[in-house]
Amino acid sequence: MNVNIKQLIEISRKYGSDSRYVIAGGGNTSYKNDEKLWVKASGHALATITEDGFAVLDRKKLNIISERQYSDDAARREEEVKNDLAAACITKDRRPSVETSMHNAIDYAFIVHLHPTTVNGLMCGNHAEAETKNLFGNDAVYIPYTDPGYVLFKEVEKRINDYKKENGKHPAIVLLQNHGIFAGADTTEEIDALYRKVIGRIEEKAAAKPTAGSEPVCDSVQDILPAIRMMISRHGGLKTLKIRNNSRIKTFASSETEFAKVAAPFTPDAIVYCKSKYIYLPYSDKDILLKKAQDEIDAYVNANGYTPKVIVIEGIGLIAAGDNAAGCDIILDVYEDMMKIAEIAQSFGGEHPMTKEQIDFIDNWEVENYRRKVSAGNASGRVENKTIIVTGAAQGFGEGIAECLIREGANIVVADLNEAAGNATAERFLGLCKSNRAIFVKTNVADTASLRNLIHETVCNFGGLDVFISNAGVLRAGGLEDMTPENFEFVTKINYNAYFYCTQAASRVMKLQNKYAPEYYCDIIQINSKSGLRGSKANFAYAGGKFGGIGLTQSFALELAPFRIKVNSICPGNFYEGPLWSNPENGLFKQYLQAGKVPGAQTIEDVRKYYMSQVPMNKGTSPEDVTKAALYLIDQTCETGQALPVTGGQVMIN
Repeated sequence: MNVNIKQLIEISRKYGSDSRYVIAGGGNTSYKNDEKLWVKASGHALATITEDGFAVLDRKKLNIISERQYSDDAARREEEVKNDLAAACITKDRRPSVETSMHNAIDYAFIVHLHPTTVNGLMCGNHAEAETKNLFGNDAVYIPYTDPGYVLFKEVEKRINDYKKENGKHPAIVLLQNHGIFAGADTTEEIDALYRKVIGRIEEKAAAKPTAGSEPVCDSVQDILPAIRMMISRHGGLKTLKIRNNSRIKTFASSETEFAKVAAPFTPDAIVYCKSKYIYLPYSDKDILLKKAQDEIDAYVNANGYTPKVIVIEGIGLIAAGDNAAGCDIILDVYEDMMKIAEIAQSFGGEHPMTKEQIDFIDNWEVENYRRKVSAGNASGRVENKTIIVTGAAQGFGEGIAECLIREGANIVVADLNEAAGNATAERFLGLCKSNRAIFVKTNVADTASLRNLIHETVCNFGGLDVFISNAGVLRAGGLEDMTPENFEFVTKINYNAYFYCTQAASRVMKLQNKYAPEYYCDIIQINSKSGLRGSKANFAYAGGKFGGIGLTQSFALELAPFRIKVNSICPGNFYEGPLWSNPENGLFKQYLQAGKVPGAQTIEDVRKYYMSQVPMNKGTSPEDVTKAALYLIDQTCETGQALPVTGGQVMIN
């Protein structure tokens, strides 16, 4: 690899992975020699960019954009410029940054264009131009806000050429009102020095605010977010909501006066990811708050033709309403960055948002619509964007079911007592995610307070709950003479009582969602067992709890049907490969051998062969098999109160 390209990648990753400089994959970098220019291609994040993430352009062809006369019609002109940019591109499979011409015009080998929060605190202040002169004198060129694209390029080109006539060289620092900074140098070390100088001088003038640590979200969010989620989803498809709260957010959410400081976007990025209009709701009684939210959301959609991305609620926090979970993370980061910018801007004459005309241009600009499309992600699947809790999902059968659902586009909450395994599983799931997400919540399914926390964390991270899969279970084999009361009570509490506790906790959120979206279906699915369909020798504690579970399923189904909450059980056969059966220390094969459940069995392998021989399909039931059954139950709208066997024919419905 060319040493200069290696340095370009290193400096791109350095700044791209630092949220003080780049949010939501923004910014772009370049390197050029006399013949070619390497510039970040659209759709690639600086934090993880490789050589393949840069478009390579022929500078001779690129220079035509500077010389050519284009149409006076803005839309036609931008199309002509885009075509010339494409013609100059040597790597035809990569769309170069729209700011490529500015990278070409600034006469330094390396250009690093970023949107640092500190810099934008100055650039989005009312006294930005005067303060830039005070802070940097002749070291920087200030560019008043200009619509991005060709017009901005020509303005930058004119001002840097004027600077060169006066100073004999191009400026190393170009500051753009309501936009960010271009820094140019012939080495990456000089780029670093420039950024240290710029950030340092601004921070000397604007005292840094304390870091806003995360603060707990109040319990009442469970009674608010699921309702708002469905209010918005009724207009534009199923949404994901996520809430954030800290001291900074509390300040801007404390009153309409404070909120007014961040009620309009400061930069194009804010429009791309958060749109340009936001909803503020003063805190009040829950019913009054939700009525106000309904009215505001309906009015917003009627006025704008799309759903809101940002809702700020006094005393509750900052809510992102995204098309998916990844989008929510971006919305929260970008909007909180707006709050940081507003704080810094108070040292430079107060905040200076973009005008309506500037906002309208960005909203309708093809380039930014392309960025929206790229940032939206490409998850797809049968449960795309649904939020699903799977209990006992840290390992074994539950982990397998949850993984299958992750691959089908769901947001997964791994609920388990095993904290180490649960965190590791959720982390692994994140590597499988596209625009969906996974989290771990430590949960004891037999403890109602723990379940309340599970629902709270689910609502805070995803806005609601669509499917609850009650999978956590235990087994203690033994006959009448061997079973202790303690073991019987333990098995019953986890396999029977906890199913009630879980259904009670999950159905509260689902009922609330139904109130605001009466046509929407939710699901509660118990992972039961073939032992819930027929008795099991020397295993009565387990079978009894599972039989009882089917009774609960039928009863819950009758009670919850008016709320369009379907309740079903899946009764799997034996998952021989999982730890429940195969664990050499306490797996069922070993337990059944010790309990004498298989007559004549001398070894664990004898027990295994005995059970396999009872399955007509001659295979164990896998998590994939059970997930297919769960997807069927979720897809259909006319099955409830059922116990669906997935046993390879070992148990058949009479």
